[in-house]
Amino acid sequence: MARPQRYELIVFDWDGTLMDSAAAIVQAIQAASADLGLPPPSDARARHVIGLGLQDALHHAVPELPESDYPKMVERYRHHYLSSDHELTLFDGTQALIADLHARGHLLAVATGKSRKGLDRALGFTGLGKYFHATRCADECFSKPHPAMLFELMAELGVMAETCLMIGDTTHDLLMAKNAGVDGLAVSFGAHPVDQLVAESPVACIDTPAGLRAWLEANG
Repeated sequence: MARPQRYELIVFDWDGTLMDSAAAIVQAIQAASADLGLPPPSDARARHVIGLGLQDALHHAVPELPESDYPKMVERYRHHYLSSDHELTLFDGTQALIADLHARGHLLAVATGKSRKGLDRALGFTGLGKYFHATRCADECFSKPHPAMLFELMAELGVMAETCLMIGDTTHDLLMAKNAGVDGLAVSFGAHPVDQLVAESPVACIDTPAGLRAWLEANG
């Protein structure tokens, strides 16, 4: 007999969880800062803001940037990121993992700091769009770690918090899960270091894409 599903709904972060894009985001933030004559943030500082909405990310990554210059910074960030985002790849095994979870009957969703335009672009060129039942982006919802994305996804798909799992590579993802009352699963192959992730008490912290698949096969 098939094992009953523990999680009816599995929600994935995008950047650093499904797509190997953390380094590209860091480089785009640093290049945009240089374009505006600002000292580029360190890799660690830039990595910390991955997963936040772009406005919140800039506020934390480049605190000396006047709010009046946010539109310029956003334009330069998007210029640098979009110039190479078509070259980014999914983590090994991601395509098969998502297809298998879908075939096993899980509801699948994305909760991301990306814009709607950015996520739709990524879902299109990766071919993953057909597998997700719902998505939420930072430009149409409160940014992480506010729980609104998860609340809206659960309401749309008719799922209770106890049967929902949030998977992400940042503390922002795990805090959003806590705030929504759902389990959070950390992956340490993305943006945030493992010690910061473990400090948020996820149900597990997985260090490889293959390990993520194995965990979901055993516990999903």
